[in-house]
Amino acid sequence: MVKGTSHRVIVVQSPDPQVFEQAIFILHGDGGGVTSRQAVEQAERIARSYARSHQRPRQRRLPGAVWALAGAAMCGAVWLLLTLL
Repeated sequence: MVKGTSHRVIVVQSPDPQVFEQAIFILHGDGGGVTSRQAVEQAERIARSYARSHQRPRQRRLPGAVWALAGAAMCGAVWLLLTLL
């Protein structure tokens, strides 16, 4: 239990919800001599930077039709190879 302590809290919503939902920054009592607006801007900048650096690279997914055509081509190639031998 904490008694007699006061902290300011900044809650920033995530720019990318797949990385994190919210970022919570707990400031020391005086906030380090910066204004409230500066503290919020810095917290938002930190959250954006973290989300940007921890994004998973997007994987390219081929449509089902491409996989079907590739499978048909493979079956045709195997059939042709077996027929000619």
